Amino acid sequence: MIQKPGANVRSSDAIEAFRSRLIIYVSKVLPLLDQAQDEVIRTREWIRTDRRQYWESELKKRKRHLEQTEQALFAAEFSSLRETTSAELLAVERAKRAVADGEEKLRILKRWSLEFEHRVLPLLKHLERLQTTLSNDLPKGIEHLRHIIQAVDAYAETLSPRSSQPAGAEPEVIKEVP
Repeated sequence: MIQKPGANVRSSDAIEAFRSRLIIYVSKVLPLLDQAQDEVIRTREWIRTDRRQYWESELKKRKRHLEQTEQALFAAEFSSLRETTSAELLAVERAKRAVADGEEKLRILKRWSLEFEHRVLPLLKHLERLQTTLSNDLPKGIEHLRHIIQAVDAYAETLSPRSSQPAGAEPEVIKEVP
């Protein structure tokens, strides 16, 4: 049977350095995830409410303006006192294009609202899972590392009396039990 030499651990500094970096990482990443989630929610509400209300209101204004220009054109055509001008015809055409543009913007906005739900919300779920891991699992891991450090330090202390052996003396090797 081959016997393996025991561990020759003298310090837990590397584990402690890793643990410290992990604590810093968690403390920096959690606020960033919170910000990302907040930004997604703000964007979603901006699309759903602010932009939708804006374009619905803008479309009403554009339709009212179209009605006014059409009434002015109709009045000019109906009146025998003067003829319709090209400016009046052009104003009606511009108003029609503005209404069509507003309707298109509203259609695009509604489509984007649905697209946002289908594309971004699944990604938000991933962010939430990552945040849960960082909030719940990593603190447990950090605590586990603390226990490992304590165990390594306790083990290293058992080796420290041997460091006072005379020069040239072989250190005692702790062998694993199979």
